Amino acid sequence: MEENLWKHILQVRDQSPLVHNITNYVVMNNTANALLAVGASPIMAHAHSEIDEMVAICQALVVNIGTLDEYWAKSMLQAANKASALRKPFVIDPVGAGATGFRNDILSELLKTRPTVIRGNASEIMALAKQNVSVTKGVDSTADSNEAIQAAINLNQEFGSVVCISGKIDIVISQHGKCYIKNGSELMTKVTGLGCSATAIIGAFIATIDDTFEAVTAAMALMGIAGELASKLADGPGSLQMHLLDKLYNITSDEFSSHLELEVI
Repeated sequence: MEENLWKHILQVRDQSPLVHNITNYVVMNNTANALLAVGASPIMAHAHSEIDEMVAICQALVVNIGTLDEYWAKSMLQAANKASALRKPFVIDPVGAGATGFRNDILSELLKTRPTVIRGNASEIMALAKQNVSVTKGVDSTADSNEAIQAAINLNQEFGSVVCISGKIDIVISQHGKCYIKNGSELMTKVTGLGCSATAIIGAFIATIDDTFEAVTAAMALMGIAGELASKLADGPGSLQMHLLDKLYNITSDEFSSHLELEVI
């Protein structure tokens, strides 16, 4: 798989897919810039009257429930159902899953649309699979990635989605196997919304690459390596964000292949 990942990155740059985002307003600017940096074209739209047309013209949909409210929840369900009907790939980011009954109810409805990909931290993945054994801490994980593997397998088996558990180690799980991506930097946890940016980038990759398992792996590897390289140039979280965007944009084949730490099982 390793030799294919860089080709996938180039494919996204070459095809510049249009990615429709219904995401939270904390990270909207960050995710749009991350998509632009990897070569994709972002659009943010959640008005009920234009959802169907917007989904129809885009190559992928990203749904992120970070700042959920009743209006946006209806937008998300409408968009997910439309994408499912049109067989367009879409990814769900279950931000804060398990924190409130409202979030859990909306996520249960979203899962019925059988998302192509689910990406969340370990606590969120466990909450989605109703396997949480600890009290959630809002949007932060209280569990390690490895603790959520069985929950991810259960979600994959029930809904057919490729599941990505993000954390110190990112784990991608599909019916064909799983892989561990051991890139990234602790400093990335000090910048809000980098997980949301990873979800948006996954949207760009599943828009252009037929093999969803490899697409998610390439997206997460790119995010992790870019963050790792950016952290070496940064003085703190502020400059990390700047250097990360630059590295998503100008990372080279040599940088990617020499830093990739991937284990496929």
